[in-house]
Amino acid sequence: MVENAVAVIGAGTMGSAMVGALRRANRPVFVYNRTRARALEVAAMTGAVAVNTPREAAARADVVLVSLANDEAVIAVHEGEDGLAAGVSEGAVLVETSTVAPETVRQLTPAIEARSAALLDAPVSGSVQLVEHGELTVMVGGDPEVLDRVRPVLDILARRVIHVGEIETGSVMKLAVNSALGGLNSALAEALVLAERAGIARATAYDVLEASAIAAPFVHYKRDAFVRPEDAPVDFSLRLLAKDLDLADALARRVQAPLEQLPLNRRLVHEAADAGYSERDLSALAAYLRESRDGQPS
Repeated sequence: MVENAVAVIGAGTMGSAMVGALRRANRPVFVYNRTRARALEVAAMTGAVAVNTPREAAARADVVLVSLANDEAVIAVHEGEDGLAAGVSEGAVLVETSTVAPETVRQLTPAIEARSAALLDAPVSGSVQLVEHGELTVMVGGDPEVLDRVRPVLDILARRVIHVGEIETGSVMKLAVNSALGGLNSALAEALVLAERAGIARATAYDVLEASAIAAPFVHYKRDAFVRPEDAPVDFSLRLLAKDLDLADALARRVQAPLEQLPLNRRLVHEAADAGYSERDLSALAAYLRESRDGQPS
């Protein structure tokens, strides 16, 4: 194990941004990605060290951050002879930042604890830009004493780290956040297209929305993506938003939460994804409404 080292599992959009932020803070970082070429690319850009397996990454760090797309990917890197559970060291902390079902977090916990290590479910809210500026919000489920041990790492990435309860509650809270985010994204897309169809220039309409009562941080940092969608980087794809809304819907059904907007937003996002927008940024929902609903490209 390398002193003060962090392992990052997943070199996608958020994972690679985390690697960069940690390296700028002079932390030794080991990075694993299923596609090794991507891990090598991120390592070359940041000065991190690419490793061959999740087991090797976990064995070389006392804090392991996992940032993956879905439950299946998370379970796959945990299990097996080359998985995280096989390599995590005694006293290490595995921080699951992926957005997954609460049941998945509970499923993974015993194998980590059997190694005398600890697991926190700590999904994040924010964009790549917020990772780069250390301004994420992290919602953490698990032992608060374990959280205190990894705060120096999380503080590099986040403006706020909020302990929300026992294991699983971080994942529950993230699904609640993304349920609201899905609603805001839909409402923002609809309002922008409404203003445009009524003759207001897109940038001008966004100026007003950004200065109005709805101007959450999301509205500010997604301005370029909504105003110039053809140039928008994919910070968070419609495919992943659809997955998260599916998870939120399953959670709502399990706890019998009376959600009325979620099914509508979920249906709209799935419509856009099925229409060919799945790998575009979630802001492309406005483009879907603008271009597809009446069959008239703008």
